[in-house]
Amino acid sequence: MARVCEFKLPDLGEGLTEAEIVRWLVEVGDVVAVDQPVVEVETAKAMVEVPCPYGGVVTARFGEEGSELPVGAPLLTVAVGEDEEAEPSAGGGSGAGEASGNVLVGYGTGAPVARRRRVRPAAVAVAGASARGAVAAPVAEPVPDPDPDPEPVSVSVPDVAVGPVAVVSPLVRKLARQHELDLRSLAGSGPDGLILRADVEAAIRARDEMAVSSATALPGLDSAPAPAVQAAQAAPVVRPTGEEGARRIPLRGVRGAVAEKLARSRREIPDATCWVDADATELMAARAAMNAAGGPSAGPKVSVLALLARICTAALARFPELNSTVDLEAREIVRLPEVHLGFAAQTERGLVVPVVRDAQARNAESIGEEIARLTEAARAGRLTPAELTGGTFTLNNYGVFGVDGSTPIINHPEAAMLGVGRIVPKPWVHQGELAVRQVVQLSLTFDHRVCDGGTAGGFLRYVADCVEQPAVLLRTL
Repeated sequence: MARVCEFKLPDLGEGLTEAEIVRWLVEVGDVVAVDQPVVEVETAKAMVEVPCPYGGVVTARFGEEGSELPVGAPLLTVAVGEDEEAEPSAGGGSGAGEASGNVLVGYGTGAPVARRRRVRPAAVAVAGASARGAVAAPVAEPVPDPDPDPEPVSVSVPDVAVGPVAVVSPLVRKLARQHELDLRSLAGSGPDGLILRADVEAAIRARDEMAVSSATALPGLDSAPAPAVQAAQAAPVVRPTGEEGARRIPLRGVRGAVAEKLARSRREIPDATCWVDADATELMAARAAMNAAGGPSAGPKVSVLALLARICTAALARFPELNSTVDLEAREIVRLPEVHLGFAAQTERGLVVPVVRDAQARNAESIGEEIARLTEAARAGRLTPAELTGGTFTLNNYGVFGVDGSTPIINHPEAAMLGVGRIVPKPWVHQGELAVRQVVQLSLTFDHRVCDGGTAGGFLRYVADCVEQPAVLLRTL
């Protein structure tokens, strides 16, 4: 006898409410083990391989690659075998039909099981045949078996949930609230009546079309619209000039998260920017001396970004107002004790901001090693949500793009961001004489609620002094 277990997209943590299917790791009909990764999804934070808490035969997959699912929507179904003799697993771990030891939010964890169960061959054949006929879309009913004379197998399907219609995604609720739409009036198209974003958007479109139709009806006339109204209703939708053939790119995943965060920053934070040019010649010379001192066996070289990060932590110790956030509900400025330093990194998936934890307790070499590790993980798409959240101050090196200056948008909910342009030879007055020096432009964008221009200017001037005279930093080491 076999039973069908439905595996839903689990809560992946960090407040994430949806994920995009990037790549399926299993096919319908495959036998999967407990905790085996079955799908790779992309959230607003990172790429994640999702393990399945059930072992058995995959009977259906829900969602194509590139589609987006809310947390709680079905991912796949697995036919789990029962009443079979035990068979030890090759690796000594859990096998098909056992409880998962991984903690998936919404699934919990099971006690360790010392044996694995094998799916009865007849059950596997029927489950696989049923799966081949399944449509890869959320369904509430089991798909009929296409085989004409299958061997009878007992399959139990979970009962349909009763009670209020489930709305899993907070984004769906928010969309309904924004458009003053009563969710209780909708029939969800998802499994067990789950209301999806598409259901809400369709209801909004239908209501708007009805409003347009009501507005075009002329009072005192027959129900049939006048010829002019008929012509207006039959007229094609006119799109803005040049939009024909335009490519539409969904704002989701990393790009969608970045767009939302930047828009929120602009809405909530009254930011201001100050900038200064600095002579980085001595800093570059100090870096060269550091990297030459230990010889080939000294380990990784100290980067310019690591030195600037160390300068930032020293500056934040002097100006803690900029290592803070604003609690709007309490109307309070919250000064944070640790410096979790974020740095902007451009990847194929878009702009991400990995975070160096407790940067105030690290030296330049330690910060540099952590930046290198996080950068490699970012390029490979392996950053975890924890490595992308919790920053208190951001360092943005846009000099790598060959530009001198910028007015960056603050990484909400932080209070400031230091921008660094390219370091290039320029004419500069040095010790009273015109000389060619290595010059960099530094800019500080700050939340004007947490401090005034005097504090921001003092912070930026201290950073510039450390760049021009690295010995200044020795006083704080």
